[in-house]
Amino acid sequence: MATALSPMRIFETLRAYQQTAALRAAIQLDIFTAIGEGAGTAAEIAAKRGLSERGVRILCDTIATDGFLIKSDGRYSCAEDAALFLDRRSPACLASVAEFLCSAENVNGSLSLADSVRKGGTVELGQGSVEPDNPFWVLFARAMAPMMAMPARTIAEQMAGTGPLKVLDIAAGHGVFGIAIARKNPQAEITAVDWAAVLEVARENAVKAGVSKRFHTIPGSAFDVAFGVDYDLVLIANFLHHFDPPTNERFLRKVHAALKPGGKAVTLEFCPNDDRVTPLTPARFAITMLQSTAHGDAYTFRDLDSMFRNAGFVSSERQVLPSEQSVIVSSK
Repeated sequence: MATALSPMRIFETLRAYQQTAALRAAIQLDIFTAIGEGAGTAAEIAAKRGLSERGVRILCDTIATDGFLIKSDGRYSCAEDAALFLDRRSPACLASVAEFLCSAENVNGSLSLADSVRKGGTVELGQGSVEPDNPFWVLFARAMAPMMAMPARTIAEQMAGTGPLKVLDIAAGHGVFGIAIARKNPQAEITAVDWAAVLEVARENAVKAGVSKRFHTIPGSAFDVAFGVDYDLVLIANFLHHFDPPTNERFLRKVHAALKPGGKAVTLEFCPNDDRVTPLTPARFAITMLQSTAHGDAYTFRDLDSMFRNAGFVSSERQVLPSEQSVIVSSK
C-alpha cells in the first residue's frame, strides 16, 4: 500500500521562522545560562530571570523540539552543543551571533527574496551589504567574532610559524584572524584593512588580546587603498563570496602583487560541492548572497581555484573544517 503523502514538511518549513524566533528569544533571555546554573523547571528558570512561568514553559518546550534543550520529568537540561555554545559562562559561547544573523537587515532581505530572484540580486539600495561604510559591518564585527574564533585558531596554528611575519588582513572585520596569528607568533606584524568604523572594533579586540602594538590599520575599500608590498601572508576571510568572479580576479591580482615571492593567500569560505546542493550549510549560503549583494555567490573550490590561478597564483590547497567552512591556501 502506498504511503500517504503529508503536507507537514511544507507546513513546518513555512513556519520555521518561529523556531528561529524561539531560539533568539532564549538567547536574549539567557535561558541556557540559567539552566546551566542549575535552574531546571519552568518555575525555577522564570524566578531566576524574572519571567512568566507560562512563557518559559512554552518557550523551552518549543526549543526542546529542536533538540537544544532536553526535557525529562518536567526539568530541562542543555544539549551538549547548547551548553558549549549558548551558555554565557562557556569560553566557546557564541550567543552574540544571533544579533547579526537575526538582524533587521538579514530578516528584511529574506522577506524580499522573491524580488531578489526576479532581479537576480539584492533589492537593497546600491550594492546592498557591500555599499561603502555600511554600518551593517560594525554589527557584524561586534556580533560574529566568537563564531570565527575556531577557524582563526586553526589558521594561526598552521600559518603563524615562528620569526618575523608580515601579515595583511583584508576585510578584517573583528580582526580575530590577524589577532590569532599575532598571539601565536610574537614577531608577527598585522595590517588590517576595512572601513574606519569597523577597524575601531578590530582595534578594541587587539587591545584585549594584548597585541595592539603589532596591529596596524589601513581604513578604506580593499579595492582602492594601497596595500604595500612584501607580505608573507594575506588573509581573505569571508570576502570573495560578495563579488562576481571577474571582480574577484582583479582583486586577487592586487593581492598577488602585495605578496613577496613564495608568499601565501589564505581564504575562508563556505564552499558547496560541485553539485551545489551539498553539504547543507555551504549549499544554503548562496541565497544569502542573492538577497544581500548584487553579484555575490557561494563558490565551489573549483571556482575559487580558477580565480586564484587566473590572478597568477600557482596552486591552491583546501582543508574542510568541522564547521563546513573551507580554508584555502594559495601560493604565489
